[in-house]
Amino acid sequence: MPQFAPNKERLVLKFIFWSLLAVNAALFAYGRGYLGHFSGNEREPERMLNQLNANKLAIITADRANHAAEASATAVAETRPAPEVQACIEIASFVLADARRFEAQLEPLNLGDRQSRHNLPGTEVSSYIVHIPPQGSKEAADKKAAELRGLGVSNYFIMSDNSPLRWGISLGVFKTENAAQNQLAMLMKQGVRTARVAPRMSGSKLLAFQFREVDAGLKAKLEKIRAGFPNAELRNCK
Repeated sequence: MPQFAPNKERLVLKFIFWSLLAVNAALFAYGRGYLGHFSGNEREPERMLNQLNANKLAIITADRANHAAEASATAVAETRPAPEVQACIEIASFVLADARRFEAQLEPLNLGDRQSRHNLPGTEVSSYIVHIPPQGSKEAADKKAAELRGLGVSNYFIMSDNSPLRWGISLGVFKTENAAQNQLAMLMKQGVRTARVAPRMSGSKLLAFQFREVDAGLKAKLEKIRAGFPNAELRNCK
């Protein structure tokens, strides 16, 4: 039998030994993450750390989380431009039949006391009124009325309609300007300093609608309805 057979067996054993050692080393390196990426995946612990940035995470209380959410919502709201609101607009002029049709088309808007209707003034003077100008609110008008009573004035009337003299105080209506001026002179002797005389115009058969707190959306809806009435005009309240 040839003498080299044992040497051949030793070579085979050495090959197997070193092969197993290399495989074990490779498995050890893979497990430790030394070999980097395989099939597009990182070693699992490192991949989770990279995805979550665990070293940058912090646990906060529910109150702090709610406060942060509210602050973020407030910041977003503050960056949004506030809708433009126009104090008052008027749509005029309507004859009675058209005014009724226009009013019916306004009903779906549910404007409540933001909407009012009034007669437009005529072109001729019908009488003269002695009055204290509008006070701005019912409370202010009541306060002024109390001052009048303190001066001994009992013949007055707080105007609460939707006319331009709303929350003013009427101190008498007269056919002639001379009679109105005589009443004013008498009131001044009693200590009334803010009264004045103004002409009252004859009533008109034309009507107008006024709308308050009008934003861009409402204005567009009103303009759309007004377009169905060619003789009506949209304008700022006087």
